[in-house]
Amino acid sequence: MIETIYVEKAIKNHPRTKLILEKFKKSRIISINKYGEIFNKRNQNFRIQKTNPCLILAYKKDSFVLPAPKGFGIGSSNNFYFSHMYNCIYDCRYCFLQGMYSSANYVVFVNFEDFDNAIKKTIKNNNGSKITFFSGYDCDSLALENVTGFAKHILSFFKTYSQIEIEFRTKSIQKEPFLSMKPMQNVILAYSLMPELMSNSLDNKAPSISKRIRVISELASKGWKIGLRFDPLIFGQNWKELYRELLENIFKNITPNNLHSVSFGSLRFPKKMFKNIFKLYPKEPLFTSPFSLNNKMISYDIEIEEEMTSFCKNLSLKYINEDQIFKCSI
Repeated sequence: MIETIYVEKAIKNHPRTKLILEKFKKSRIISINKYGEIFNKRNQNFRIQKTNPCLILAYKKDSFVLPAPKGFGIGSSNNFYFSHMYNCIYDCRYCFLQGMYSSANYVVFVNFEDFDNAIKKTIKNNNGSKITFFSGYDCDSLALENVTGFAKHILSFFKTYSQIEIEFRTKSIQKEPFLSMKPMQNVILAYSLMPELMSNSLDNKAPSISKRIRVISELASKGWKIGLRFDPLIFGQNWKELYRELLENIFKNITPNNLHSVSFGSLRFPKKMFKNIFKLYPKEPLFTSPFSLNNKMISYDIEIEEEMTSFCKNLSLKYINEDQIFKCSI
């Protein structure tokens, strides 16, 4: 239950603002001028806020669509991302957002139509190129769908651009609006996954891996394209056995025809971001792993990273083609 909702005055009468507020009739509503007054305040404690985050409804003015970082993609020549929300309802120990934002509150931008226009302009400016858009870079793209309705909205937009891919990246078990509509071949439902034992310790507040796999299997059986995102790969005791069991379980539950792509990426952080996260969890065993500084990124030693990626890739090649496998290296 969200106890407090901040609403920018400029969008207090926006139809989408009213729809969202209808779902929180018992919440305290506070008017503000700009979301930054709350979200960007100094001396906030992310850990304290995470125990009871507030919701901020805001109007986004610019930067609706941004180029995806180099090394982030699944085969297209041009990759872009957009974020209708900042922050995530889950509390995964390795999440980079806790090192990027000082606030744990959720920001939801209600002016969806401006995202539509920016995406349309981006498509026009990249005419003739293979393009993929990613939803879920600064948030989980589906975890708050029952509140925002953003996925339902943006799917209707991409129906008219069937040649353009969109990926929804998530850890949620949200099945709507997908079960209520005909599968779209340019849509990828991409799930972040790791061995259950690791997830139980690190994916705080997120649905269990077994629940995610059941949802993946159900949506795949309905004809939706599925992406498997093993990012980050986590090094630890018996990691080979754990990842072997995970991969075999997943591929057993999904027919290859419904699998769009698989990607692997090791645990990594920009140096400054790692310092911020380490301050939050100085005793977290995850951050005492064999890390080193590689190209301004804190990550596992190169040998460990390459061994993990190769091991998981070779297991996957028993079930899918090599051109379906990608390495995420941002």
